[in-house]
Amino acid sequence: MSGFVEKPEPVEVPGLVHLHTGKVRDLYRAESGELVMVASDRMSAYDWVLPTEIPDKGRVLTQLSLWWFDLLADLVPHHVLSTELPPGAPADWAGRTLICRNLDMVPVECVARGYLTGSGLAEYEQNRTVCGLALPEGLVDGSELPSPIFTPATKAEVGEHDENVSYEEVARQTGAETAAKLRQATLAVYSRARDIARDRGIILADTKFEFGIAGPDLVLADEVLTPDSSRFWPADTWQPGRPQPSFDKQYVRDWLTSPASGWDRHGDTPPPALPEEVVERTRAKYIEAYERLTGTTWS
Repeated sequence: MSGFVEKPEPVEVPGLVHLHTGKVRDLYRAESGELVMVASDRMSAYDWVLPTEIPDKGRVLTQLSLWWFDLLADLVPHHVLSTELPPGAPADWAGRTLICRNLDMVPVECVARGYLTGSGLAEYEQNRTVCGLALPEGLVDGSELPSPIFTPATKAEVGEHDENVSYEEVARQTGAETAAKLRQATLAVYSRARDIARDRGIILADTKFEFGIAGPDLVLADEVLTPDSSRFWPADTWQPGRPQPSFDKQYVRDWLTSPASGWDRHGDTPPPALPEEVVERTRAKYIEAYERLTGTTWS
């Protein structure tokens, strides 16, 4: 069992049709046909959307995505048309709303890994592979890979878990030409972002992208290179062979699986509310990632 602990009711705005409530984002369609994407402060972990929000999280994700979109525009076009609030939208939408192109979305999570951890580490320990790609012996948790790899996954509904798939399966689902474009774009964007982050003292261990299609073009969509979609590690404390400190939701995951929470992630009981200290520490992690990457102070 998983999903929303408390599913929110969509905000009603004149001229907008609510399309979808996701783990973090709410999607609307404007009368013009453009999409309106609003990033909430919701937090998800272990396939649950938690009952406690992280203040400013949606704004951090949105502003950091915009920063990255600008830096990556020469590699691949993105879906953002405007950041202006739709008429009648609540003031709270400011800073967390994107007006976007309506794309034919590719049903694949495009994951790039430059370091071994997470589900990739689990597969490697069993088979010396990640998504069927053979890797050398001797790697441990946090090891840098010989070169970045493309390890796609299925896109799951809220409450379901993304499943790693092979490149051949992506080619079967999307066609060989689109699969090749997805792999090339994913690795190109990851490599650019990895180098930018490294210059700022941050290791981009892995990340996931979503792409849509507009005519002949592959278009970068949703969010990009945020603490929700990426593993960011401080470079000065990186030490392979152990879990790394991170600028993401790992602090929440660690608390949920600790004795302090009293929650069994493998049971049927929804996760509990987060204590204030966990909320504050997580918010600080997100803001620190934003400030270290962009070189600007959050306000």
